[in-house]
Amino acid sequence: MLVMTRSEFLRVLAAGAAVPLARPRRAAGQDGPLKLVLIAGSPSHPPGMHEFRAGTLILERRLAQLPGLVVERHDNGWVADEATLDTADALVIYSDGARKHPLKDKDRLALVGRLVAGGMGLGCMHYGVEVVPEDAGEEFRQWLGGHYEHEWSCNPIWTPTFEEFPDHPVANGVRPFAVEDEWYFNMRFRDGFDATGPREIDGARFTPILVAKPSDEVRDGPYVYPKGPYDHIQAAKGRDEAMLWTLERPDGGRGFGFTGGHFHRNWQNDEFRKVVVNAIAWLAGFRVPSLGIGTSTVSDAEIERNLDPKPARAG
Repeated sequence: MLVMTRSEFLRVLAAGAAVPLARPRRAAGQDGPLKLVLIAGSPSHPPGMHEFRAGTLILERRLAQLPGLVVERHDNGWVADEATLDTADALVIYSDGARKHPLKDKDRLALVGRLVAGGMGLGCMHYGVEVVPEDAGEEFRQWLGGHYEHEWSCNPIWTPTFEEFPDHPVANGVRPFAVEDEWYFNMRFRDGFDATGPREIDGARFTPILVAKPSDEVRDGPYVYPKGPYDHIQAAKGRDEAMLWTLERPDGGRGFGFTGGHFHRNWQNDEFRKVVVNAIAWLAGFRVPSLGIGTSTVSDAEIERNLDPKPARAG
């Protein structure tokens, strides 16, 4: 059951049944519910890791309870019928990336490009933030603000502590937290964007939401793959890094990138879950309450449900 105070619930309702913000892809008079499409990638990695389907089911249950937000979820890396994207206010991809990315396909990339140009929001999570630069690097820098680039970015397993948050709806109600994950950093951001704070360039507003400083030991590796260390990662010791960021595009559309989400168990962390739910709802145009979007806890039983059938890794 969605956890939200009565005052926060009334505030959401007062903002309008569908609580949409102005969005250029909506024609005049189209004021119905906001539509969010979640895409879960195909099975990947050992059990308990990259559980894209089980993770999106956890998110869907909580997002679907928001008034004025319709949630549609698809498995195995793409939608069953691409026509459903024509009416989507936001698309979120939680999947493998690089050469396995759903948008590696040029026709899909072109389709999403047309929809983004019309104002659709686009968010990518964990491995889904990585694209092959020559395939979609420029598009992701324009649509999301940045992306993971092989051997430029790195992917150690570590435990950052997120202590301070910007004045931004995605950070509403989020309290300091720390959680072990495969937190990617050193993204290939658009020139001028970094973890130091909000920045507006050519009408695009970039805001780092989850920011932490990797220790020297984290920068020295090993990373998950390739193990490193990389000289340029070590040379940046002492620098803050952004692991969740948002982009408000000049066309009125929105984007975000989130580099966590490797370990399925982390959806049981209340703050980890809240900031992601906030980000997805915000992406679709939902007005995030000042205390953030309250969500029900994730039990041990729920975290074990809907896992992909994967062989256990020997040793």
